[in-house]
Amino acid sequence: MRDLPLIKDPNLLTGFEHAEDAGVYKISDDVALVQTLDFFTPTVDDPYTFGQIAATNALNDVYAMGGKPITAMNIVCFPIKTMDMAVLREVLRGGLDKMREAGVLLVGGHSVEDNEIKYGLSVTGTISPKKVWFNRGAKPGDSLILTKPLGTGIVSTAIKGGEADAELVAKAIACMTQLNKNAAQLLIAYGNIHACTDITGFGFLGHACEMIEGENVGLQIHSSAVPIFAGIKELVESGYVPAGLYRNKNYRIAQIEKKDTCPDWILDVLFDPQTAGGLFFSIASAEAQSLIEKLHQDGIADAAIVGKVVSENPGKIVVY
Repeated sequence: MRDLPLIKDPNLLTGFEHAEDAGVYKISDDVALVQTLDFFTPTVDDPYTFGQIAATNALNDVYAMGGKPITAMNIVCFPIKTMDMAVLREVLRGGLDKMREAGVLLVGGHSVEDNEIKYGLSVTGTISPKKVWFNRGAKPGDSLILTKPLGTGIVSTAIKGGEADAELVAKAIACMTQLNKNAAQLLIAYGNIHACTDITGFGFLGHACEMIEGENVGLQIHSSAVPIFAGIKELVESGYVPAGLYRNKNYRIAQIEKKDTCPDWILDVLFDPQTAGGLFFSIASAEAQSLIEKLHQDGIADAAIVGKVVSENPGKIVVY
């Protein structure tokens, strides 16, 4: 994709060339558009919940740039000949409820007949051109914070295999349907975020690699500090691991140095493809603990300092 002859425009503040969560296009000195699109097949059995998860996943891309989503369009693929239309209604209802929670207006969409149901959103938001969060810009000495636990891809695989514990499923669904709206608003008010992304399909370490790719910094991650759903260890050791985890691991493992203090199963979880994962960002270390306390007070209970940005080993991640 990177060898495509892209259209250049000085008002395009970022596109997909740096694997950002959304594109940002400057309209004026004060306003830029934030645009993203995401859709996928069901990760859970309940259609209403699936609609919520898919909408949350798309809306969160705008929050990851520091923007405010304002409008959305539905993207639907549906097997109309083999599936009851009531299923589609519930999917759309779930998505609409999340748009309502985000303060987003549904303005249209498009549907096609397909053999497998798929759903998601195209989302447009706004932001000041001077206040965009990019996934690069982390500074040596910064602390790294993650706002949600990892393991949703593994849980989804266990659900398909009929082996997921009901309590674990409930926790994972609560995570996947939680907008990053409150976390982003708190970060905006706090200010001084140096780099930010959200953890989705490339897994924690995949998105962390994007944060330092081509940069003069590296990362140190403390595996014991990373929030992970209880019960994930047993699922990994039982083989309930999505194929995407192995793809992520194979693609990025050359940039990773694992120390003996990091268990093998946790390293696998760090590559697990997430759906509607948390924000992952860098901030000056002197401000990190007070921000964690504010996040916890705001109900983002799993937020944790998981590592730091270092000047040594640029482009590499050491996992302790």
